[in-house]
Amino acid sequence: MSSARDERAVSILLEQAGRYIAREAGRDTLITPTRVVVSKDRKDATIYVSVYPDAQEGHALAFLMRHKDLFRNELKKTTRLARLPYIRFELDRGERNRQHLEELTRELEATSESTEESA
Repeated sequence: MSSARDERAVSILLEQAGRYIAREAGRDTLITPTRVVVSKDRKDATIYVSVYPDAQEGHALAFLMRHKDLFRNELKKTTRLARLPYIRFELDRGERNRQHLEELTRELEATSESTEESA
């Protein structure tokens, strides 16, 4: 179970990442931080993001990697975290899988409804 300090750090990192990305990223791609995982020793943090459109994922990750040190410097100035972790960005594959499952479920329901209407 994570401590209140860990939960606070996760919340701060997620909020600050969202603000930074909204301010610095281009308007043609939507980059959304979805979750943060902080290591037990609090030295590393992985910020997971979803990207729309999917075709821009490579560009979005490249942007985030170029900006991770600038983001970390901003965190130093704007937060009072006791230990500022090394930041890493990754695509949130779980979010993509969840969206895909929802899409398949909707398609299955639509097919089921049209089959029932035909009968």
